[in-house]
Amino acid sequence: MFKRFRDVLLGVFIGGFTVSAIMTAVASDLGGEWARLLPFSQHNLMTMRQVRNNLEAFFIDDEKLPDEEKLFYGSLKGMVAAIDDPYTRFVDPDQLKEESMEMEGEYGGLGMYIGQRDGKILVISPIEGTPAERAGVKPLDEIVKIDDEVVVGMNQNDVVKILRGSPNTSVTVWMRRSGEDELKSFEMVREIINIKTVRSEMMGNVAYIKLNNFHQKSASELSDAIALAESNKADGIVLDVRNNPGGLLNVAVDVASLFLDGDLVVSLKRRVSRYDESLYADRGLATGLPLVVLINEGSASASEIVAGAVQDHKRAPLVGTKSYGKGSVQSLFPLPDKAGMYISIARYATPLGTIIDHKGLVPDYVVEGEYTQATSEDKQLQKALGVMKNVLLAPLK
Repeated sequence: MFKRFRDVLLGVFIGGFTVSAIMTAVASDLGGEWARLLPFSQHNLMTMRQVRNNLEAFFIDDEKLPDEEKLFYGSLKGMVAAIDDPYTRFVDPDQLKEESMEMEGEYGGLGMYIGQRDGKILVISPIEGTPAERAGVKPLDEIVKIDDEVVVGMNQNDVVKILRGSPNTSVTVWMRRSGEDELKSFEMVREIINIKTVRSEMMGNVAYIKLNNFHQKSASELSDAIALAESNKADGIVLDVRNNPGGLLNVAVDVASLFLDGDLVVSLKRRVSRYDESLYADRGLATGLPLVVLINEGSASASEIVAGAVQDHKRAPLVGTKSYGKGSVQSLFPLPDKAGMYISIARYATPLGTIIDHKGLVPDYVVEGEYTQATSEDKQLQKALGVMKNVLLAPLK
C-alpha cells in the first residue's frame, strides 16, 4: 500500500517537474514575448498545474472530478471573485443564456431578486404575484439556508442556481429578518415566473402606476399606461417603484424621458474622470402631469436612477423609506464559447452629484410601512396620495 502511494506521489512530482522543465525551455526561447502572452507568471501557472495534478491523484471521489471545461470555468470564476465586488462576475454559457431569458421577462423559480452585501445574501425584492411574495418574503431578508444546505458565505450566483429548479417542485428557504431572533422558514413551490412590468389603475382623479422592473419592454408599457391615464383625465400620477430591483441602464433613461424633457438623468463616474459620461432624457416624450414617486428598501439600481433624477429636478417628491443603494454600473463583456463577464465600470450620480452606491436615496417624506395590494391598508401609498393633493394645490418649482 505504501509503495503504491509512494509511486503516485513520485508520478505527480515527475509530471510537475517535466511540465516545469518544458515551460522553462519554452520561456528561454521566447523570452519577454512569453511573459507578455501568459496571464500569470510561470511560477503561478506551475502552481495551478500542481493543484490539478493533486486533485486528479488524491481526491477521494474520483468519479466526481470535473472535466477540464468545468475546472477552467471554475478558475475564471475564482479569479474574478478575487476582485471582491459582488457585481463583477464571470458567467458560463448556460448561466448567461439563463440570465438573458430573465431579462426578456420569463424564467422559472420563486420570484425574488437577491443581492450580496457584506458577505450576506439579501433579498432585494420579491416580485409581485410570485411564490416569494405570496409566502411573505420581504426586502432585506437574509437567506441563510435552502432546504438542508447552508448558503452563508456562498456566491450569490450559486445561491440563485439552488433557488431555481423545475416548476412544481417545492423548496424551503430559511431567512433571518432584521429585529427577529428566530430564523423564518418559507416553504414555496417553484413556478414559471412571468414578469408583468406595469400595473395601473385610477384612484379617484389620480393614476396609480406600479412599475415592477426595467426590462426591454418597460418603457413602452409605462408609456402606454401614462397615455391611458391622460385619456382618463387623470390630474396626476403616483409612480410606484417599491420592490423594483432595477435592470437595464438604457431603459432607466427611457423611463426618465417620460417625465423629464431633455434633462440630465444620471452621470457615470468612471475610474478615469475623462471617460465620465452624462446621460440625458429624450425631448418631446415627457408628460406634464404632476408626479409623486414611491420608493422603499427594495428599490434599487435603475429605480434609484429615475427616482434620484425626478427628485433632483424637483419634478416629483419621493415618499416611503430609504432605497437599497445599488449605485454601480455593470457592463457585459463577451468571452469565447458564449461565456461572459460583468464588470463594474462606473458608479452613477444623480443630477446634483449624489453618489447612491451603498447609501441609497432618502425620500422627501419618510413613511414606514410595507407594500401591499390592499391599497387601503398601504400607509405609504395613502401618504403619496395625500402628497399628490398638496402637489396639485402647489406644484413643485
